[in-house]
Amino acid sequence: MIAGLLLLAAAASHKVGAGVTPIQKVLQMMDEMVAKGEKEKHEEQVAFASFASFCKNTIDEKEASIKKAKAEIEQLKADILKAQADQEKLANEIAVLTENIGGWEKDKANLTEIRAAEKADLEELHKDLVDSIAATKRAVETLKAQLPSGFLFLQKVATLKRLPPKAKRTIMAFLSSNDRQEPDPLSVTAPEAAAYEFQSGGVVEMLEKLDGKFGDELHDLEKKMIVAGQDFTIQIQELINQIEQATDESELKTKVKAERAQDEASAKGDLATTENDLATDTKYLKDLITECDQKAKDFENRQMLRKDELVAINKAIEIMSSDEVMGTGEKHLPQFLQLKSTKSSMSMLRSSADAPLRKKLVSFLSQRAKETRSRLLAHLASRAAAGGPFDKVKKMIKDMIVKLMEEATEESEHKGWCDTEMGTNKQTREDKADAVSTLTAESEELDAKISKLGDEIAELSDAIAEIDAAVAEATALRTKEKAKNEVTIEEAKVAQVAVAKALTVLQEFYAGAAQATAFVQQDPASDAPATFNKPYTGMGGSNTGVVGMLEVIQGDFARLETETATAEAQADEEYTKFSDDSSQDKAVKSMDLENKNKDKTTAESDLLSTKKDIEATQVELDAALAYYEKLKPSCVDAGLSYDERVRMREEEIESLQESLKILGGEDIA
Repeated sequence: MIAGLLLLAAAASHKVGAGVTPIQKVLQMMDEMVAKGEKEKHEEQVAFASFASFCKNTIDEKEASIKKAKAEIEQLKADILKAQADQEKLANEIAVLTENIGGWEKDKANLTEIRAAEKADLEELHKDLVDSIAATKRAVETLKAQLPSGFLFLQKVATLKRLPPKAKRTIMAFLSSNDRQEPDPLSVTAPEAAAYEFQSGGVVEMLEKLDGKFGDELHDLEKKMIVAGQDFTIQIQELINQIEQATDESELKTKVKAERAQDEASAKGDLATTENDLATDTKYLKDLITECDQKAKDFENRQMLRKDELVAINKAIEIMSSDEVMGTGEKHLPQFLQLKSTKSSMSMLRSSADAPLRKKLVSFLSQRAKETRSRLLAHLASRAAAGGPFDKVKKMIKDMIVKLMEEATEESEHKGWCDTEMGTNKQTREDKADAVSTLTAESEELDAKISKLGDEIAELSDAIAEIDAAVAEATALRTKEKAKNEVTIEEAKVAQVAVAKALTVLQEFYAGAAQATAFVQQDPASDAPATFNKPYTGMGGSNTGVVGMLEVIQGDFARLETETATAEAQADEEYTKFSDDSSQDKAVKSMDLENKNKDKTTAESDLLSTKKDIEATQVELDAALAYYEKLKPSCVDAGLSYDERVRMREEEIESLQESLKILGGEDIA
């Protein structure tokens, strides 16, 4: 029996050097794990709330952008079809005008040709009439003068084309009846007039009538020539006017057709750009939804794991704090009696007369209350100084820690909501104020096209800024998550080693206790008290609960290490993919931004005017300002800032945790 007690004392002395028993050390470690698990669970909730807010805002923005892009694509397709239809219609109209111009040019050429032939005929007829009149007059004059040359002129009259047949017969009869040799008019010696017999009275009268008739015909012909010339001029001018009008109309339609072709090309360019943006935003949204869903599932799994872990640890604490473990140890293990004079946590918690520990706790809490100006710590110091069991003080401290963490969670959620609302409101106020200023300054300078390009450039800039912000935020989250995962993995490894050591100590202790008991049982009458009806087996009966729990904890740490490493690799892969997609999206939008800036610069040379509804924007700005006034009472720090409250709360939690360590018998800095 003595040998068994010595073995128990030797095993316990492995931890006694620190002032606590192995059971107390396990309890203390589990208490610290509970506090740490709750803290990390809270931090994870805060981090995921920020991530969830990012997911919601970004998904809403991308969905709105995709919806807008789809509407623009439908409009651009309709514009392209309308431009193509206009071009086809104009081409048909131009073809008709070209055909008409060709027909009128041909009519003009034909009319000119006909006019030239007609004019030649009339001029020839005019010449013939003039010659006929001249010949007739000459013949009349010579015949009246009874000149021999009269027969020559009369013969010439007889050959005129326009001479009526009856007149020609009369002249020929006259010439025949006076058939004689007519003197040569060029002869130097002219025959005398008396030599000629003059019987031409009827012929002269006929010639005079012919002269009058030819004169009338010449007058009618000259009148006809004038009328024909005027008709030709009118017809030609009408054709020229039709040709010029059709040519002008054709040139105008050709210009409009070219403009519609340019409109079609511009719309196709915008369509290609918008479709590219739509594809990029769609892919980005798909990847973002996948990542957000995966993160949400991971968060739920991690929260459930942490919850289960805390339940298991609390259960282990409950088991190890029970009378079956703690009570039996106090009752039967001499180490607990021998260590009463030391400052072990169990003896201090069980002895209300051990004032130094209470004094140390009260001094620590008072000092920290003064340093942090915490009324909570001051109140706790007062309660601790008032006396009472330390179990109640310890429970009160744990309750305070839980309450502070719950307050931190609530305030963090409210802070997140305030940050989102205040940030959105601030952006709205700044955007609306800038819009009012811009619209007021440029209302007479910018046209609708530049306004559209400006809006698109602003959207692209915002999108690029959002991508940069998202990447920065994701990078910060990834860095923080990676650091925390590395710490978690390292701590899990350390905890596994620690639990393994604890298991080794307990297993060696219980193995030694079993052997000692077996040795004692060989001679129960010598060593066993007479009152015992069975030999003392030490803590062997609690071996299964303690060691089993420690093995479970060790397995949990191993699983935590593995799952954290797996989650870290998966998160790193997701972050890399997200970063690559964001870079590609940013490159596409940067190119679009550059192109639209060029389009805007070109358009600024042709800008005419623009109109904006300043009053509506001012109303929105006033509404944003009014909403800001409503947010200020609950979201704008009137006293302590959020960071100061978080710092004070963290200091209070840290002080409470250190108080638990004091109650556990540890020395703190």
